[in-house]
Amino acid sequence: MLTVPVRQLGESERATVERILDHDPYAGAQIAERVAAHGLNWWRADGRVYGYGSGRKVESLCWSGAHLVPVCATAPAVAAYAEVLGAEPRICSSIIGRADAVLDLWSRLGGHWGPARDVRPDQPLLVADSEPPIAPDPGVRLVQPHEVDQLFPAAVAMYSEEVGVSPLIDDGGRGYRRRIAELVRARRAYARFSGDRVIFKAELAVVTRRTTQVQGVWVDPEFRGRGLATAAMAAVTADALRRVAPTVSLYVNDYNTPARRVYARCGFVQSGTFATVLF
Repeated sequence: MLTVPVRQLGESERATVERILDHDPYAGAQIAERVAAHGLNWWRADGRVYGYGSGRKVESLCWSGAHLVPVCATAPAVAAYAEVLGAEPRICSSIIGRADAVLDLWSRLGGHWGPARDVRPDQPLLVADSEPPIAPDPGVRLVQPHEVDQLFPAAVAMYSEEVGVSPLIDDGGRGYRRRIAELVRARRAYARFSGDRVIFKAELAVVTRRTTQVQGVWVDPEFRGRGLATAAMAAVTADALRRVAPTVSLYVNDYNTPARRVYARCGFVQSGTFATVLF
């Protein structure tokens, strides 16, 4: 019998959930976006939100769905979440969030869920809240719905390079293509074209009232090393700040020195460290 103070939260506790998400708007961005769109009814949101705390006082959250995302999770909260989650089969494809909580969770869950495909323990969380100090590339623009076919090969190349597996494996890429098309329709996908060829791309993968999280940043290998990415990211950052959210955030692998230089030149500063466990 479980004795830990963890329980699934419902719509009646939405204000409490939003308060905790506001306390860490970057680690909680994925959850905040889903709660804003679907509320806390798990059958609508494709995941569950668990809360930790004694009595009715909730101190931290953990989203359990396609991703496992702890927010404001202290060591006792992580231990409690691991006890609950370890009793069930793994359903998530990754664990993402603040490094201390993610790595502690994984140290407790690894024995139950088997080996991970990759563990990325040091991913600087970067945030920008003002216009980039460099001129944006005027050639970077929102991708139009009729251009999804041009964008999709670049998206597949980025995903395969970054994640280490192809998004085409499971269903031939149909689900991934739908996701890319959704981002394009929502005016959250950017690219720079050379003719019909995408040579730079990035997406606003998560949007909340506090931040928008950039993912999928990619430069065609033939065009790398030419300084293209800096002005291109400046264009994405400037448009996102002006049109979408008061801050732009992202996380990057610590060893990706070229990308970190690009983000620094665009005005991003570190606001903590993430970690990711991939299955």
